[in-house]
Amino acid sequence: KQAANLLASGKIVGWFHGGSEYGPRALGHRSILVDPRKAKNKDTLNARVKFREAFRPFAPVVPEEHAHEYFDLDKSSPFMLMVAPIRSEKQDIIPAVTHVDGTGRVQTVTKRDNGLFYDLVVAFGKMTGVPVLLNTSFNVAGDPIVETPEDAIRCFLNTNIDVLILD
Repeated sequence: KQAANLLASGKIVGWFHGGSEYGPRALGHRSILVDPRKAKNKDTLNARVKFREAFRPFAPVVPEEHAHEYFDLDKSSPFMLMVAPIRSEKQDIIPAVTHVDGTGRVQTVTKRDNGLFYDLVVAFGKMTGVPVLLNTSFNVAGDPIVETPEDAIRCFLNTNIDVLILD
C-alpha cells in the first residue's frame, strides 16, 4: 500500500523484489515503476532516469482480470512479448504507456505467478481507479538490468529515481 501510494502521488519507484528474472524484460522483480495516468511521466522517465531518446515507449502492466478493460487482448501476456491495441476510450487514461499507434506492449499479472508485484498493481488500482502501472527495466540505457541490491542502490544513486524499495 505504501508503494502504491508513492506511485499515485507521482513518485518514480525502483522496485527490487525476489530473485532476478531471465530475459530482456522487467517483469516485476527488477523494475522501475511510474503512474501511467500522466503523459509527461514517459518523458520524465526517459530524461531523468533512463537517459534515452524521448520517443522510446514504456510498457503497461495490468492484472490479468482487468486486461480486457484496457486492451484488445483475449489471452494472457505474462512475459511482455505481445503488443495489443489499447482501447480507444482508455488511451487518454493511461497516456504514458500508450504508444503513438495506440498500442502497448502489455504484461498481464496474476496473484499466483506474480505475488507481491500483483498486489502492488491491485493496490494502485484501488487507490486510483486505474489498475495499470508503467513498468520498465531497472537499469539505464546501455547497462544490464540490476542484479544485486548493490546494483540497485548504485542505479538509484546515479539517477533521479525518487524511491528505492528493496526486498
